[in-house]
Amino acid sequence: MRIAVAGATGNMGTLTVAALERDGHDVVRISRSLGVDLTTGEGLDEALAGVEAVVDTTNCMAADPDEVVSYLGTTTRNLLAAEERAGVRHHVLLSIVGIGQIEGNAHYAGKREQERLVAEGAVPWTTVPATQFHDFAAMVAGWTERDGVAAIAPLLVQPVAPADVADILAEIAAGAPQGRYADVAGPEQLELTDMARRTFEARGRAVKVVPTWSGLFGTSMAGEVLLPGEGARIAPTTFEKWLDGQR
Repeated sequence: MRIAVAGATGNMGTLTVAALERDGHDVVRISRSLGVDLTTGEGLDEALAGVEAVVDTTNCMAADPDEVVSYLGTTTRNLLAAEERAGVRHHVLLSIVGIGQIEGNAHYAGKREQERLVAEGAVPWTTVPATQFHDFAAMVAGWTERDGVAAIAPLLVQPVAPADVADILAEIAAGAPQGRYADVAGPEQLELTDMARRTFEARGRAVKVVPTWSGLFGTSMAGEVLLPGEGARIAPTTFEKWLDGQR
């Protein structure tokens, strides 16, 4: 099956390409660095020729909500329009668990816009909400770390391995559209501060992790907001197993 991956050179895109190719699919990589620009649509029609399904793993790390919504909205509109012209039969969007309950987060606002456009579009679709990835705690700590101290909100999460999510995206892309898919999560609930401490220890770094709600993530994300809902699909890789690869 000929399947395209948008954001193919990013972390999730790379893993998804690998999963699809392992399963024997003909994969088309969509990325600006490869000559296909989602913001302008340049190269999209050529890239989608003969493509039956598209997996969208694109991302935007800007801090301004309007900028993220504009970017992801533009790229999604361009991608969906090109898919409709090409006769693509399945659009698969990677999204995030819990974003409908959280305001003020730029990335989540952009993902909500993507979900809206996909659901209202003409191309049959599946949206796959996943929980935070195993490397999320270390990424957040990297944003705040100063002089060996990192301030992190004590979020309750059920983290999932990116490679497990890529496997699920590849499986779904090869099948029929399903609308909103079940939440995808890892096998255990953990606190973000503990994840950060364990990640630093595994990497041999001495960093003091300080819990706080005064930073980027506020109390609107406390409690069970980021946890998967009923009927979630539980991926197999534990956080400890992922940590083994960090040592």
